[in-house]
Amino acid sequence: MNLTPNPAASPAVTGTRPPAHAQVYQQLREQILFGEMAPGQAVTIQGLAKALGVGMTPVREAIRRLISDGALMFQGNRRVSVPQLSASDVEQLVYLRKTMESELTRRAAKRISDAAIGELDHLDRLLDQAISVGNVVGYLANNYQFHARLYEQANAPVIADLVNRVWLRFGPSLRVVCGRYGTQNLRDHHKELLEALHRRDPDGAARAMVRDVEQGMQQVADVLTSQTDSIDTQ
Repeated sequence: MNLTPNPAASPAVTGTRPPAHAQVYQQLREQILFGEMAPGQAVTIQGLAKALGVGMTPVREAIRRLISDGALMFQGNRRVSVPQLSASDVEQLVYLRKTMESELTRRAAKRISDAAIGELDHLDRLLDQAISVGNVVGYLANNYQFHARLYEQANAPVIADLVNRVWLRFGPSLRVVCGRYGTQNLRDHHKELLEALHRRDPDGAARAMVRDVEQGMQQVADVLTSQTDSIDTQ
């Protein structure tokens, strides 16, 4: 699930299945993005190959790409892990997200269709339903898809590709946030953003995205601080 369409991941586009390493890359990417691989949790390449039912070679190739993306790091002894964020990491991610995602939102708002806005309205309703019943997986998937669908409208693939990489850096920590606060305490500014889109107000939509990013990343920062405090008091 990418923030921008990936023809290589869509067999219907070419009529053939993508290479094994590309399929493994997508599978591992989603596991990382939605927190199935927790920050700091080491896994073996052999274990990943067994869990995915594939050979070692496509797993190694996928891992090389994910390391290049900044989503994984080598731990030695054929182990990899999702990097744990530091306070400095979060500060930099906030800057990048506010800068790039607000610009994607502004561009999208200038050209988005009524049908696409309707899709975003629908995704936001699904997101609300997931929040109301405590469905963490549904929350993470629909929140991601809301942003993905919006950014597709911007027609800015260079910026969107960079945003893809940034989401891989903080995505796993959102699962930790859900575990700490519960879904019902995960507020966002999607309604405000949608109202701006309906008004065809690019600047208003961009401001709403900045507030959405600030709020979500503040929760990530709070969890990291509480984890550090817990370690310090032990």
